[in-house]
Amino acid sequence: MTTATAIPDGYMEDAKGRLIPTAKVKEVDKLRDELTRNIVATAKGVQMAMRDFRANTLGDIQAFADLSAEKYGARRGGLKGNLSLLSFDGRYKVQVQISEHLAFDERLQAAKALIDECLTEWTQGSPDEIKAIINQAFAVDKEGRVNTGAILGLRRLDIQDPRWREAMEAIADSLRVVGSKKLLRVYERQDDGSYTPIALDLAAL
Repeated sequence: MTTATAIPDGYMEDAKGRLIPTAKVKEVDKLRDELTRNIVATAKGVQMAMRDFRANTLGDIQAFADLSAEKYGARRGGLKGNLSLLSFDGRYKVQVQISEHLAFDERLQAAKALIDECLTEWTQGSPDEIKAIINQAFAVDKEGRVNTGAILGLRRLDIQDPRWREAMEAIADSLRVVGSKKLLRVYERQDDGSYTPIALDLAAL
């Protein structure tokens, strides 16, 4: 976030940081600047309201979950899994989903070495499709990260070679949860019985 500098009276700052006398700025440019700033100020107010709505709603849901758990002698201590709330008539639904961020530790390299051994031995007999799937799974992006979903997808391949199975165990053991995020979604039931999200994203409106 950049910090705005004080602009002297009678001047406007252009995109290059130069101070331009207001009298030298075209009227249409002044109107465009004013409109843009008003829109941004309103957007920031909406953003803050949405942040407050999210925080307050998650807090209310947590309080309700704790109250519900207490009635059965249980203690929750925090939302740790997905949770859905329905209005009595079933028209409205609120969902909290926990999205976990996964990463692999150094054992992933051990798994890759075992898989490479298998590929070397299978050079003549293994389908090119399997090689492509494996190579794509371990490819890294510009940030040096691997595709978690693609690597976990390797475990669905029905390969009985002991080294492959050991590699799949190494992949499972190397997986770690490094963070999580609570996703809040609100739905309304339609006439056909399906639930449609109540859009809280400008692009979805």
